[in-house]
Amino acid sequence: MGYLLFFFTLALVFPDPAQLQPCSSESPSLVLRFEDVGADQRILAHHRSPGAMDPLYSLVQSYLDVVQQNSFPTDLLRDALKDPPSASTSQILQYQTGYIICATIAVVYFVSVPVIGLSICCCRRRRRCGGRIKAYRRSLICKRNLLMLCLLLTTLFKLAGVICAFAANQKVKEEMEPGTRDALHTLQAVRHHVNGIPQGVQRAVDQFAVPKEQILHDLNNVGWSIGSTIQLVLKGTVYSAMAAMKGRVQDLQNSLHHLQTLNMTVRALIRYQGDLEPALKDRKRSITSLLHHPQCAYCLSVLSRAESLELGANYRKVPSVERVLKTLHGLPKANFTEMIHQANRTFNSIPQLTEKKMEEVVRDLKAEIEKATRKIQSIADGFPILDHTRPMNDALIKAENSSRPYLKEVKHYERYRWIIGVIACTVILLIVFCNLLGLALGTYGLAVREDPSDYESRGEAGAKLLLTGVGFSFLFSWILILLVFGTFLVGGNVQTLLCKHWANQEIYKFIDTPGNLPPSMNISQHLGLKKNLNITTAYQQCKNGAGFWEVLHLEDRYNLNEHLSIAKYTTEFQKRLAHFHTRFEEIVLLNAEGRKDLETFRDSQIDQIDYAAFAAEIRNPVVQTNVEGLAGDLERLSTVQSDRTLAERLADEAKKLKKIQNMTVLMMEVLVEKLKESIQFLSTMALDLQDLINSTESQIGHAETIIPLESQKILRQELSCFERKEMGYISQYLNWLRSVLTEDVASCQPFSTALDNSRVILCDRITDAWNAFWFSLGGCTFFLIPSIFFAIKTTKHFRPIRHRLVSTGSEETYPFHIPRVTSLRL
Repeated sequence: MGYLLFFFTLALVFPDPAQLQPCSSESPSLVLRFEDVGADQRILAHHRSPGAMDPLYSLVQSYLDVVQQNSFPTDLLRDALKDPPSASTSQILQYQTGYIICATIAVVYFVSVPVIGLSICCCRRRRRCGGRIKAYRRSLICKRNLLMLCLLLTTLFKLAGVICAFAANQKVKEEMEPGTRDALHTLQAVRHHVNGIPQGVQRAVDQFAVPKEQILHDLNNVGWSIGSTIQLVLKGTVYSAMAAMKGRVQDLQNSLHHLQTLNMTVRALIRYQGDLEPALKDRKRSITSLLHHPQCAYCLSVLSRAESLELGANYRKVPSVERVLKTLHGLPKANFTEMIHQANRTFNSIPQLTEKKMEEVVRDLKAEIEKATRKIQSIADGFPILDHTRPMNDALIKAENSSRPYLKEVKHYERYRWIIGVIACTVILLIVFCNLLGLALGTYGLAVREDPSDYESRGEAGAKLLLTGVGFSFLFSWILILLVFGTFLVGGNVQTLLCKHWANQEIYKFIDTPGNLPPSMNISQHLGLKKNLNITTAYQQCKNGAGFWEVLHLEDRYNLNEHLSIAKYTTEFQKRLAHFHTRFEEIVLLNAEGRKDLETFRDSQIDQIDYAAFAAEIRNPVVQTNVEGLAGDLERLSTVQSDRTLAERLADEAKKLKKIQNMTVLMMEVLVEKLKESIQFLSTMALDLQDLINSTESQIGHAETIIPLESQKILRQELSCFERKEMGYISQYLNWLRSVLTEDVASCQPFSTALDNSRVILCDRITDAWNAFWFSLGGCTFFLIPSIFFAIKTTKHFRPIRHRLVSTGSEETYPFHIPRVTSLRL
């Protein structure tokens, strides 16, 4: 029974083959993971971090836009590049009109300020300027305060400007050294990227090992996998058929057992019935005669039970099963256990059998994969990008070697530039200090004017400090204007001629315009391209992540689609799979002898036995009355009889009844229960016997028919699934290889990043700070002029008054008073 339940459980667990989808055992959904085989060198994009000086940078750029309003000098540059002597001076002067105007202003400043200073020195030497106020008037207070305020504002403006100049000067120093280093590193990074392209191409080709390893792994398991799938799909049908056959064999064995039991039980009951019937008659006659005895007390109550002492069932009337037993005699003749074991062994060996049958085709498929590996390697050998990266590498090496000494010189001269800038800023700061200290002392002197001695010393000191600042201004102004103009001319032209047009890509458009560059500078010719390279478009494509494949139009020389066509690598692989055919051994679930046994069982007419007659007869009791109860009643009657002889005879009859009960009736009742069990099984089984055997034969026939057909069908489905799966691996690799070769390994994004980084280093980080320096220092230099004027005018108010009017009554000055001459310290 346990074996039967096992088969039924399998039949319920495994679904019907029609309900299973193709390729259910292996889903082609595995996504391959490839290594990052891009160029070794990655170039990080540089950016200038936002800072507090950004508004100043914007102001300077706006100023330069006003100074240089001309567009990009295309004609001038074209003439200069093709034939430098042909670039006329008039063209250059016309383009540099704004700078010429600024140069004129600087020259005027350079000449006029020292001349004015010399003039003032001469006047001061003759005491014609910077003297004292000769008389005190109330109107002088407003003039004095206005002069002091203007001087303070110009001084504060110079202080703010010199602070900005100090900061910009230091910013240039901080950016210059890392800027030159970053520029050199950018060149090296681009060169390393170009040098890494061949190795990157080879590494990308070597990544074919990833799908190859997966395909070889699948090939090693494909036979077992397909066989297991066939077994899994057919397992429900086969096990269900074998379970049904096992059930019918079990039914046959159980039926034979119960038929034999029924036949022997009926015979035993008839034999016991033959012995019991005369014994009951004798006891009935004897007991009823005793109970009718006149002296028998209380005997009439038991008389009815004694009169029922006779057989209740007649087992000679039940149908005979001899004919059915004769038909089934000797069954089962077939060895069903060995038959089922053999079927199981054959069915369970399908994976091993499939694996063995596919050994040769698997070996051929592995050879095809090796051929595909060699074909993939040919891509690395023939990839055309190497022909174009060699000129790039040579140009980058030349640029790196030629720029290295210049970058070293930049570091060397940057120190001198920084020192000169610090000195210039210090001079401005010294002038600012003289002005502020002079204003402070002069203001203090005015506050204590009532004390002549203290007033004169403080006021005189303030006036001298202001004149000292004026002297420094005249002394260094011409040097400052030279420094400002020199840095302005360099930084302004770098910004307006290079940085501005670099940012808006006017320079790229100039290069792209045919005829602007001499033949020696033609990039397309240097790279060996069939088409002219559009720098603007190439820059945008590189910036968006395109590769040299797209930018250099290499598809004109190398048909990548042909080399990356999946058919080139998988045609033979697919043919070998398509041509593979095999047959599976037939699984015999039921041989002819076993089938004959089942047919004999079905035709034995076991279902035509009159089980109702059996049931009707065994429902009757063996004896109509309860023999044991009657014996008990006779024993009780014997105890109440006055006639001792009658009492002994009643007791003797009771003992004889108990003997009949124990020796015969109980045995017959046990046999009746046994008979009931067999009748119940046979009657229940016989109801569906014909249908069960017919269904079993149909299941077995269906299983034996479907196994070879479904095996072939599943084999083709699984091979098709396997083919799609392996082709999917190769397709993933080829798509990845296409992307890597055209975008990643041969990416030109480092070139656009290098150009952007160069612009950021030169323009955003160095030139902006450079221009902020001369703009701040220039503002301070030009504000020296109003500072000189206000300082000289304010000096008179800080010195003691030559004639001071005194009134005892009030601060007012009267027209008719006699002035008192005060002693003056000259």
